[in-house]
Amino acid sequence: MRIISGKYRGKILHPGKDFIARPTTDFAKESLFNIMANQYDFEEIEVLDLFSGTGSISFEFASRGCKNIEVVESNYKYATYIYKTGNELKFSQLKVHKTNAFQFLKSCNSKFDIIFADPPYDMEGTETLPEIIIGKKMLKQGGVFILEHSKKINFTENAHLIDHRNYGSVNFSFFQ
Repeated sequence: MRIISGKYRGKILHPGKDFIARPTTDFAKESLFNIMANQYDFEEIEVLDLFSGTGSISFEFASRGCKNIEVVESNYKYATYIYKTGNELKFSQLKVHKTNAFQFLKSCNSKFDIIFADPPYDMEGTETLPEIIIGKKMLKQGGVFILEHSKKINFTENAHLIDHRNYGSVNFSFFQ
């Protein structure tokens, strides 16, 4: 796992061999951030990263200078890794929440420019995430919710879907 761009461009991160999380591939991550770079000034945005896993997406946002990144990960070991690595890299803008993402969403009253979620591909309830986030009005004006998911889930009928990208086994659906 590596950081693609920003202050720590090229930095290799080693979450450990006992991590079973499925990090977003470097190819898919680079493509996703190229899309976002055309729409956002990373130094001006606030981000929520749900189901953070190894923290790969959060570290990418932090390396690019995002001012606030809320990280939600329920696995204690993964959350601890994100917290420790964030401190080592002096990413003071990272705030790690060791909690269930659905519980976090119920109690969160903040608004974000970008909300990214990468739940386990077989997780029950994944298809409800767009409606939860849109329904709670968690996006700032012009904000976007990006959901990484398997090809088994199809959002073409969702009224809030604005884009879909496929990178091999990785699918990103964009909602506003």
